[in-house]
Amino acid sequence: MLRKLSLFFVIGFLFMGYASCDAQQFVKASDPRIAYTGRASYKSPDYVAWNWPGFQIHASFSGSSLKMKTSPGSGYFMVVVDGQKPFKVESTKENGVVEIASGLSEGQHRVDITYCIEGLARDPKFYGFLLDNGGDLTQRPSLPERKIEFIGNSITCGLGIEGNGSEKKATANLHNVYYTYAARTARALDAQWMTVARSGLGIYRNTLGNPKGDKGVMPDMYPYTFFNKQSEMWDFSQWQPDVVCVGLGTNDTTNPSYDVGLLTDAFKRFIKTLRNNYPNAKIVMLTGTMIRGQRLANLKKAQDDAMEDAHQRGDKEVYRFDFTPADGSLGYGCFKHPSMRQNEQMANELVPFLKQITGW
Repeated sequence: MLRKLSLFFVIGFLFMGYASCDAQQFVKASDPRIAYTGRASYKSPDYVAWNWPGFQIHASFSGSSLKMKTSPGSGYFMVVVDGQKPFKVESTKENGVVEIASGLSEGQHRVDITYCIEGLARDPKFYGFLLDNGGDLTQRPSLPERKIEFIGNSITCGLGIEGNGSEKKATANLHNVYYTYAARTARALDAQWMTVARSGLGIYRNTLGNPKGDKGVMPDMYPYTFFNKQSEMWDFSQWQPDVVCVGLGTNDTTNPSYDVGLLTDAFKRFIKTLRNNYPNAKIVMLTGTMIRGQRLANLKKAQDDAMEDAHQRGDKEVYRFDFTPADGSLGYGCFKHPSMRQNEQMANELVPFLKQITGW
């Protein structure tokens, strides 16, 4: 009997020791030491929810490892730990707990996490961080003072950016907003960035939509925290950008015919909306790399007319910027979308222009 009791005691002791060594601390998403960038809902005390691409989570922590808890199937995230090379992780349908880092040295570390795909069909949520025994979040990390908002379509989303142009499907693993001209431009200018973009969207009609106009275009979706959900209005006062870049018009000008007058009027109205939300921002309309010829000429004219309309109303901080149209020399992503190299060139073109108008 004594031997059985002793054996039970030893086994229990070993189990307790193993459990203690393997203990993890959970820090909820509502912890004030976590910083966020992007449109998201913070109404729940248990999680942060979003579905636009480019949502970002920032934290500083101590300890040798870090995991994050998400809703299963949230999809792909780009991670940067201590400023090192970025890498991609996935929240799968089977497991929403994602390993971010392990085997780190003692001391303080920083992590920056970017949701790199469109989340409309996935309903992504972030519940918090798991840290190893003794680890914890430290002070809330600082973020750049400069702020840029990018409004756009699949180009700004990074659809198929990791493809090679031969794919018949643009699967989620090939999308990556982190490598787009938008994210690259922001990093080059040391600016926070927010992406409000959705593949297929236009400013007055969506891809192959009604030439007289569609419902569900960007101006319809823009006021809300979530794409295609009107349950929560976005509070524009909580994040005021210095610059707003509007990359719309490619989908509006898809065949069949489109109405240049309606396109122009939509740009005029949207600029007024942006100015109402952001009284001090510089607004830059962009022409993308995927169109040329008459389509490009019509888009430039529509934007020029909208810019002139703003100037006549006394709003002199409205601009237009043209990217160099793609010619294939830098390769293509899926469905002839801009490749990574094309996006790098786009950022190299946009950065000097933004420096010029801002003085950065």
